[in-house]
Amino acid sequence: MTAASALGGRPAEHVAIIMDGNGRWATNKGWPRLVGHRKGAERVKEIVRCAPDLGIKWLTIYAFSTENWKRSTEEVLGLMSLFARYIEDQADRLAAESVRMRFIGDRSKLDNRLQKLMAGIEARTSVYSRLNLTIAINYGGRDELRRAVAGIAADVAAGHLAPSDVSEQLISSRLDTAALPDPDLVIRTSGETRTSNFLPWAAAYAEYEFTPTLWPDFSPEELARIVSRFGNRERRFGGVVSA
Repeated sequence: MTAASALGGRPAEHVAIIMDGNGRWATNKGWPRLVGHRKGAERVKEIVRCAPDLGIKWLTIYAFSTENWKRSTEEVLGLMSLFARYIEDQADRLAAESVRMRFIGDRSKLDNRLQKLMAGIEARTSVYSRLNLTIAINYGGRDELRRAVAGIAADVAAGHLAPSDVSEQLISSRLDTAALPDPDLVIRTSGETRTSNFLPWAAAYAEYEFTPTLWPDFSPEELARIVSRFGNRERRFGGVVSA
């Protein structure tokens, strides 16, 4: 029996995580916030490693939002350096473990070196499918929708589309998440109970779990418990349970 089947119930094939609490974790210990972010990056490695055994095929993590630019210059620069280091350090391991990596968000505002690293690892891991790892960097759900709608509006103005052609499927196809299935389960760590502009369209019918655990303390065991609880939920998508 696999670990996934041992959990029972319906598998959460696409899990999305709002990784919150790195800064507070470090501050609580009297350390700089960047220490918490580095610890959080180590936790990502552990969660990526255990995800396939829990039946997770798609894992999407919220690493840096469009609003995070408001943080101190030191913290932002430190995070960007951490992202670059993660890509460089993990490229061989992700390939060896057949993990495909993608990025969503507006990468045009990121520095050229980071953009090249992102494109490089996307190309290198594009042949793999054991786990589809998506990292949201400079991502905001409203910004994602704005960019998609702007593109559709331009096509309508140019006569390539009629207004009647604009469907939910068309909008979905223009989003950053077009290549991803909708998430089954969204988890937020640190005790906050808001979605913070994360996947507002794709996660419209996702199940949510809010845990008080700060991200650096979020363990594979806790993920397994949450996924197990998800397996016992009834997902009706606006319908009713048949008798």
